[in-house]
Amino acid sequence: MQPIYVVEDDSNIREIELFALKNSGYQTEGFECAADFRKRVREKRPSLILLDIMLPDEDGISVLRKLRAEPETKSLPIILVTAKATEIDKVKGLDMGADDYITKPFGVMELISRVKALLRRAAPDEEADMLVSDEIELSRTNRSCKVSDMPVELTYKEFELLSLLLLNAGIVMTRDALMEKIWGIDFLGESRTLDVHIKTLRKKLGEAGHHIKTVRNVGYLWDGKKNQS
Repeated sequence: MQPIYVVEDDSNIREIELFALKNSGYQTEGFECAADFRKRVREKRPSLILLDIMLPDEDGISVLRKLRAEPETKSLPIILVTAKATEIDKVKGLDMGADDYITKPFGVMELISRVKALLRRAAPDEEADMLVSDEIELSRTNRSCKVSDMPVELTYKEFELLSLLLLNAGIVMTRDALMEKIWGIDFLGESRTLDVHIKTLRKKLGEAGHHIKTVRNVGYLWDGKKNQS
């Protein structure tokens, strides 16, 4: 397994994170600033990133945005770790492309549990490599999407959300189920991020976006045909 990168300027917290991860069997590397981290990422990509928002040389949200904008790092699993705990902060981080969010102070067991859950979700699924429904083609191996044979660029979360809807074509997926399966935990009171992702996903899919149906007070449904290979 590739190492987990810990980007945290507080040396005490960084050492706690590194120690906990090593004790759980993971390879790790720590960085106290964004510049050193970004240099190392160009040399070797990690399996997961623990990213603090408050860094001395660059805001963590800015680092996150740049990672998601680059093809080589756009799908890397990223957990934001920060002292900011308001709903707005969490939604902003998730909407920028973070896969999970943990606030300080946190328990070591919670941290390891979040890391394990995200690595499981990010692992390639041997089943149903190609998902095809009407004009949509999704390759889960290449993490690519085509609409009417035209490539469409999706974020990590958008891709996972579309995959789940296609896998369950014709079945209403509840909001809670989508949040739990895509974001890994129940973000109580924060499911606005799901609506934001659905909105952007529909826009990117163009006319094919009409297949994503809103089931009022329940969740969402993909009403296209299901054909996986």
